[in-house]
This record gives sequence, structure tokens and C-alpha cells, in this order.
Amino acid sequence: MTISQRDINDLGLEGCTTRPLALSDTSAVFELMAADELESIGMVAIEEADLVSDWQRPSFDLVTQSIGVFDGADLVGYAEVSSGRRATAVVAGDHRGRGVGTALARWTERVSRRDGSGLVGQPVPAGSHGERLLRDLGYEVLWTSWVLEMPQGRTIEPQPIPEGYAIRAAEGDADYRAAHLVVEDAFLEWADREREPYSDFTAQVVERPGFEPWHLRLMTDPSGAVVGTSILQLTGDTGFVSRLAVRRDQRHRGLARALLVDSFERAREHGATRSELSTDSRTGALSLYEKVGMQVTSTWRHWAIDTSRQP
Repeated sequence: MTISQRDINDLGLEGCTTRPLALSDTSAVFELMAADELESIGMVAIEEADLVSDWQRPSFDLVTQSIGVFDGADLVGYAEVSSGRRATAVVAGDHRGRGVGTALARWTERVSRRDGSGLVGQPVPAGSHGERLLRDLGYEVLWTSWVLEMPQGRTIEPQPIPEGYAIRAAEGDADYRAAHLVVEDAFLEWADREREPYSDFTAQVVERPGFEPWHLRLMTDPSGAVVGTSILQLTGDTGFVSRLAVRRDQRHRGLARALLVDSFERAREHGATRSELSTDSRTGALSLYEKVGMQVTSTWRHWAIDTSRQP
């Protein structure tokens, strides 16, 4: 599904072309997204590895679920839609105001209807040009998310864990599957989506460029069963916890905090000077992270629209 050449011409974008993206486009998309983030939040949060790991998921089809807008050889806009629900779209700063963003938003809505979701949305920085566009197009906020950082030089006070419990690195497929189960069970308590296939989990975690087994931290109970996990991404000077989960019947014992402390310590041992994570309003965890000394560095809002109500 593409934006037609007639659409492009009607929007005054003569000379632009569109096509589905390919894995070879990750660098161009990264540069486009990095420039947008630098303008919107004053820093670059995206990594090219994020795109590679997302695009290599077996459930994601670049041919039918992504599109790029090109002005000559230059990528000036891009969009993708996963599972008919989660979209991402970015437009180059010097091509705003020409209808590219509107065209991409409408494309994501058509893809969502085609794939049977009926609801499509995307996170954008609070107060950004992207947020203003989505509001004008009739989108509504479903939830808010935050990126938090532990101020440089500070650490979280160590958290003792119950006798018999231990934290260790993942050691193979059985551990990866156990971590996947804990994460999905925990996240599906508040996330309105289908269960993530194990193959998608491994594509984003184990097969992510730069992954090492010690990045996947496991909390085990006295029987050796995995009851919690923290997934760490180490890039340059930053250790980022992308997912943190504890089994429901094991909560309120300090296990999540212990996993967080452990992950940040391991990252520092490997050269990280910054410690980050993200959370959103559906989890109710923001105050917990602020209590351990973390500070919000950027705020994002997830804007969505019900495409089933559209003609």
C-alpha cells in the first residue's frame, strides 16, 4: 500500500517518490529520526540498532508495513505500522508544511484498517510539531510516557533480596524463554495487545546488534525458577533498561529495584556513565523511579485514532 503519485502531486510534492523500505535503509531512517529527536527533545534517543531489531521481527513485513518518501535520492519522510496498531512517522524539517506528515498519517490509518486493528497510534514528544499535527488530524492521547535518567555520579541505594533469591545473566534458550514469559505476563496486565511471539522477542533482544548474554538479567527464586528479568541495552556511555518485569506473585519484595540496581551496576562496569529507562502512565511506576533518584529527561504522548470509524 503506497501513497499514490496523484496524492503526491495534489499535495504539491512533485518530484517526490515513494516505496517500501528495506533493511538497507536503516541508516537513512536513523539519521532522519535522530535529527527530529534532537530538535524536539534536545538529544538523540533512537539507535540504529533499534530499527534493525524491530525490522527483523518475523511478524513485521517491511514490504507491506513501511513506506519512505524520497525527494530525489534523499529520504524526507518515513512511516511504519506494526500489527496494525503501533505507528511511527517522521518528516524531515525542511519538508514540513507540504503535506508529507498528513499523507503519512493517512497511510498509517489505511494500513491499520487493512490489517484489521481499527486503532492506530504513535508516541511523539510532548509539545513537538508531530504532536500538533496529530491533534489537528483528530487524534487523541491514550497515555503518556517518560524517559528517566539517574543523574551522573549518583546510584540507587542497594536493595537486599530475600534469602535464596539470586540475580544472574541469561545462559541460553531456556533462560530466554523464561524471561519472555515473565515479561509478557507482566506487560499484558496493562497493555492492550496480543501476546508477543517468542521469535519477535529474540529478534529484538537476543539478535539485537551488540547483544551479550549479560545484558539479560534474571532474578531466580530458591527453587531456581525465573521470577523477574531486566533487559539492558548498552550503547556508548549509556546503560538503558528497556524492560523490567517481576512475576505477579513475587512483587512487593524489592525484586524489581534489586534488578534495576544490578543492571545499572553491570552497565557501569562496562563503561556506562549514564543510566536510563522509560515508563508510561499505564504502569503507575513513575513515582517509584523518581523516589530512587531518577529524573525525567523527556515526555512523550501516545496519540491514537480509531480508524474503524472512518469511511
